[in-house]
Amino acid sequence: MAEALNPSLTRRDAARLLGAAAAVAALPSGWTARRADVDALLRKLTLAEKVSLLHGANDPASKGEAGYVPGVPRLGIPEIRLADGPAGVRVTAGATALPAPVALASTFAADLAQRFGAVIGREGRALGMDVLLSPMTNIVRVPQAGRNFETLGEDPLLAAALVVGEIRGIQGEGLIATVKHYAANNFENARQTVDVKVDERTLREIYLPAFEAAVKAGVGAVMAAYNHVNGVYAAENRHLLSEILRDDWQFGGWVMSDWYATHSGAPSLTAGMDMEMPFGVNYGGLAAAVTSGQLAESVVDAAVRRVLVQLDRFGLLGGGRPRPAPDPAGGARVAKEIALAGAVLLRNEGDLLPLGRADLADLAVIGPTAASPLVGGGGSARVIPAGAESPLTALRRQAGPGSRIHWATGVDLEGVPVPASALSLQRAQQGGAPQAAAQVDHTGAGALPAGSSWTWTGTLTAPATGDYDLRIQGAGGVPSFNGSISLTLDGVRIGSVGALIGGNSSLIATSGGLTNAGTTVRLEAGVAKPVTVAATGIAGTPLQVRLAWVTPQRRQEALREAAALAKGARAALVFAFNEGTEGADRAALALPKGQDPVVEAVAGANARTAVVLNTGDPVLIPWVRNVRSILQMWYPGQEGADATATLLLGGANPGGKLPVTFPVRAEDAPTAPAERYPGVGGVADYSEGVLVGYRFYDAKGVEPLFPFGHGLSYTRFQYGDLSVRAAGGGLSVSFTVANTGRRAGVEVPQVYLGPPAGPPVPMAPRALAGFARVRLSPGERRRVTVTVPRRALQYWSDGRWTLAGGRRTVHVGSSSRDLRLRQEVTVR
Repeated sequence: MAEALNPSLTRRDAARLLGAAAAVAALPSGWTARRADVDALLRKLTLAEKVSLLHGANDPASKGEAGYVPGVPRLGIPEIRLADGPAGVRVTAGATALPAPVALASTFAADLAQRFGAVIGREGRALGMDVLLSPMTNIVRVPQAGRNFETLGEDPLLAAALVVGEIRGIQGEGLIATVKHYAANNFENARQTVDVKVDERTLREIYLPAFEAAVKAGVGAVMAAYNHVNGVYAAENRHLLSEILRDDWQFGGWVMSDWYATHSGAPSLTAGMDMEMPFGVNYGGLAAAVTSGQLAESVVDAAVRRVLVQLDRFGLLGGGRPRPAPDPAGGARVAKEIALAGAVLLRNEGDLLPLGRADLADLAVIGPTAASPLVGGGGSARVIPAGAESPLTALRRQAGPGSRIHWATGVDLEGVPVPASALSLQRAQQGGAPQAAAQVDHTGAGALPAGSSWTWTGTLTAPATGDYDLRIQGAGGVPSFNGSISLTLDGVRIGSVGALIGGNSSLIATSGGLTNAGTTVRLEAGVAKPVTVAATGIAGTPLQVRLAWVTPQRRQEALREAAALAKGARAALVFAFNEGTEGADRAALALPKGQDPVVEAVAGANARTAVVLNTGDPVLIPWVRNVRSILQMWYPGQEGADATATLLLGGANPGGKLPVTFPVRAEDAPTAPAERYPGVGGVADYSEGVLVGYRFYDAKGVEPLFPFGHGLSYTRFQYGDLSVRAAGGGLSVSFTVANTGRRAGVEVPQVYLGPPAGPPVPMAPRALAGFARVRLSPGERRRVTVTVPRRALQYWSDGRWTLAGGRRTVHVGSSSRDLRLRQEVTVR
């Protein structure tokens, strides 16, 4: 596939990337040559030491990483620290919060993927890490799946191209990459137990190509998924782990389990799963299994050898390699560049965007994420940067003197402290006697002592019947997987500040920087509900705790304030969001927190309304015809505010393309039937087969809201002069792209391939076969050549790749539905 050189790449960056690529390319011969040394080392290990290298343990000097494997110091085998990292290195120390990988996918740029990976690779090494638990390359199958933001879209060819670039970037800096989650882990609900029923052709053509590409790129490790695949847990699935991964693809690295995804000892190891994480619940018994004769020691040796070979390959044995210094400025530059490149202009009627000087002289900005930045998604991918500007601040800064930009929340996520009139409480410090308490509002100067622990118990009584958004807000809690500042109502925990997964913990902080957790509950007037607030603080930081609510009256008031502000302004800008997170899928495709009525009200009050989306995946947009412009910024990372303002004000031109399809209705999605998602009786049937994403919409004649590959620009592009010829076992597709507008811009021409007449197996009407990313000045015309690999001409049948020959149609265009050129070609 053709790609344009990134003009912002500095000579230093280019030299480092070229050096990294050369190092990766040179590694395989190096580690083959040193295999004898690894085998000699293996012979010196005791059985207990071998087993200790095959499972995780507690880190005696934790850096806040996800996992730890103790080394064998006497033999120069180092301890291994493993960090989460799809959008940056997640440890206790600060790190660059890059845009969510879905934004990277929107760039359609493997060179940017490599730079993305290089930032993480360098920072991971600088922060004391050895292995990165990334990239994630599971295909987006379910549009509301909780971790869609972490992965690289719905098309296997796109995901494969990007994962190769990212792995080269990560490993070129000396950090071992782990591609995950292998395989068919495409949604979060019941992920630990669900049984995915999927045929071999669909696996090979849709869900495995990006993993195969990662292996061919030299990835050091693979993470086995939680779910069953065709009746067998992925972490003990011989077909996946041995027959495909090692026999077919010749993978030379090691396989680790997802955290607590191991369900057996010897059977999992024998199937090809080398390392249990995060502890040795099952693998801790491997030595006993060898001693008793239930397991051959050679099986243990093979797994240990795979680990040692990768440690040797990356220079970690015998003292290791020097670690680089952090480069936060370099990370910030790349973060902004990708936030800009991944932005997708979905709609721009009347060219409302970019905003003009007159708009900035009287602009209404609406939405909580305008004032409190939504940097990234939740769960193990969440990275909290040292600082992140808000879009509202960035807009005001970039607009400069003479601008008048006013803000209203529209959707109140913060509320006010629950008044004493609605509470009857007692408060007790750990080890102390209970005392009466009027409210729970200990913030700022009123914060509680660092390291203290408190409990408030009593009742909460609503003054009027309605839906109340109850919030527990805090800071300074002790780090805890389940959170350390919690709210329980009527015996049910409804909010937990700082919970890694679950806890209804919001990704959007309060105006005072407190983490915000909770949910909406129905309360009856005058009915007292038991309530408990518990908080445990960390040493050295004051403990802040607040119990707040958003009443039904306040919800309506916030909407009216937003509409009134918009009505009096020349233009209105609404920031809308969702909060994707590990551990749970979104309950619906609609925007949460009553945002649709706010957008409708603002658009009704101001005909010049634009919307900025901070979502991690597709959402329903019932008001699409009522607003002039929609800019999809995804979760744009720590530099997202500056990038957003730059795009809105015309300092940069959007050039991203959707890596996922946006449906008109929830029932239009390929996985709308319950048997497909979330499954029936614990079984999810992938009966749509290869018709995933846009392929399904095209095959069924369903019109999407925004198709795969869609993305507008502030300029215009024309296509022409298509030529297709056979080349290198595949196709060479050449055409001309011209910028006919007045601004420089980036276009991503996409090549799609149709099936032959009377296809041998069911095939999509069109499948992405290649793409390019080109930057053109106003009036510039360029000849572009895209190589279609032979694999794109094939299908999986009877255990091998088979050519789908005959007359086939090549389409070229700006999206999967905006096809400008076509030509038939004979494939043989």
